[in-house]
Amino acid sequence: MATSIRLAPEIEQRLDYLATRTGRTKAYYLREIIDQGMEEIEDYYLAADVLARVRKGQEQVHSAIDVRKDLGLDG
Repeated sequence: MATSIRLAPEIEQRLDYLATRTGRTKAYYLREIIDQGMEEIEDYYLAADVLARVRKGQEQVHSAIDVRKDLGLDG
């Protein structure tokens, strides 16, 4: 899937420099950045979504005491 983005000039200069110095393409580094950052972004935004649902009362929550009891961890 082809996608285009607009980069700030200083970021594009850094990307150009890196690509030139290493002999790799800018597309290679953009894919690497996306691959490495995707998991972190997913974790953050999906957690923020759950938190919003909890605050709205739309998500079931359990106390640590109840979870420990249900799992038989209370000794």
